[in-house]
Amino acid sequence: MELGLVEREVDGWTVLAVSGEIDIATAPSLRERLHHLLADDKHRLIVDLDDVGFLDSTALGVLVGALKRARTDGGEVRIVCSQPRVRKVFEITRLDNAFDLFDAIDEAVRGARE
Repeated sequence: MELGLVEREVDGWTVLAVSGEIDIATAPSLRERLHHLLADDKHRLIVDLDDVGFLDSTALGVLVGALKRARTDGGEVRIVCSQPRVRKVFEITRLDNAFDLFDAIDEAVRGARE
């Protein structure tokens, strides 16, 4: 399955909407796009995972790498995922403690969690 990556700007944040499955075959595309965004000084990133049906440990590694790189440069990576199945992956791995998780893009932009 091909990975969809669509980028847009929302109130000073770069939103990267991801669709499809993020696994060992597609994670390099996500990694490349995130590195490109961070290299372009876009250090306020929201990764929208609402259209992701599956992600594995490779995907989590890519997201953690982007988070570390963004924070090194004074930035931040926020995750939007309202799907219980995807959110559970963050909870099981305790990465919900590392990332700010939101149910919607507007909440992520405001930094407001329910």
